[in-house]
Amino acid sequence: MLDKEAKIYIAGHRGLVGSAIVKNLKSKGYTNLIFRTHKELDLTDTLKVSQFFENEKPSYVILAAAKVGGIVANNTYRADFIYENLMIQNNVIHQSYKHGVKKLLFLGSTCIYPKNCPQPMKEDYLLTDTLEYTNEPYAIAKIAGIKMCESYNLQYGTNFISVMPTNLYGPNDNFDLEKSHVLPALIRKMHLGKALENDNWDAISSDLNTLPIEGVNGNSSRQDILSVLDKYGIKKKDHNIHLEIWGTGKPMREFLWSEDMADACVFLMKQRDFNDCYDQDNKEVRNTHINIGTGVDISIKDLAELIQQKIGFKGELYFNTEKPDGTLKKLTDPSKLHDLGWKHTVSLSQGIEQVYSWYTTKN
Repeated sequence: MLDKEAKIYIAGHRGLVGSAIVKNLKSKGYTNLIFRTHKELDLTDTLKVSQFFENEKPSYVILAAAKVGGIVANNTYRADFIYENLMIQNNVIHQSYKHGVKKLLFLGSTCIYPKNCPQPMKEDYLLTDTLEYTNEPYAIAKIAGIKMCESYNLQYGTNFISVMPTNLYGPNDNFDLEKSHVLPALIRKMHLGKALENDNWDAISSDLNTLPIEGVNGNSSRQDILSVLDKYGIKKKDHNIHLEIWGTGKPMREFLWSEDMADACVFLMKQRDFNDCYDQDNKEVRNTHINIGTGVDISIKDLAELIQQKIGFKGELYFNTEKPDGTLKKLTDPSKLHDLGWKHTVSLSQGIEQVYSWYTTKN
């Protein structure tokens, strides 16, 4: 159960995941919610996290805070990704134990599964083979979080559960072209590409003023704007716009609307305890986490064409095969969650329309 009046701490409440969970909790009548911005509380600071738990004494914790990014960011900032995520997890999970938190939900990612994992990916496939190299540090941190929850439960009798969402998208997504995942990156690139092919410099300026690219904003010269757009694959050639996409377009990816994911998290907080997540007759307790996904995937090429259709971008899509594809297929098996009675409600086509509407309204 999840007490309506109890104090619930949502770590990472401003991000894609955390903001969706806050919205879902509020819609269900949970009002005693607490959060801190990164400026107010650095979760990598052990002393400050300890003081926060001592002062606030939350009954429930949802750990959605993490350092996240796409292929480029994960591969470039490898030390930052493993250090910051391990520190965040260690501090929040340990202080939850020390201060008697009734239940904690830890959010991971399906990148925890092996690069050549059998498809669809079942929870039991964790740690059965080598990880994808580009995001190995992030994945190892998330695996450590799962094992930390399991270990505290087994040693101290805590009730910490873990969920592994598939690729998420939705309101408050990260549209920074250096650090974003593929779906929000494609949406922003095509939005800017459409504005460029329509010679709509007001839309381009508005977008860049909201989220500058490498210091280039809406007040920069048109030459500087065209140069930075070209660098990120939005290329103007004569009167045509060419949009570069990394890889062959063949990799298959699964996408889940963030607000569906949030609903699944709250569902599990209410319906599932750690003791329900494994066979108690087994001497070895493993793979107690639960996948959150749709069980449906799409190629990057088909995704790009779907986004192109929804946005109305008429330019040419160019797949740069010299760039990495990453894992060729990553599809979750969400049957464990489905068997509990939860399924997603928002289709990918609907979700793209909704997140693009949110993005353009925000700008």
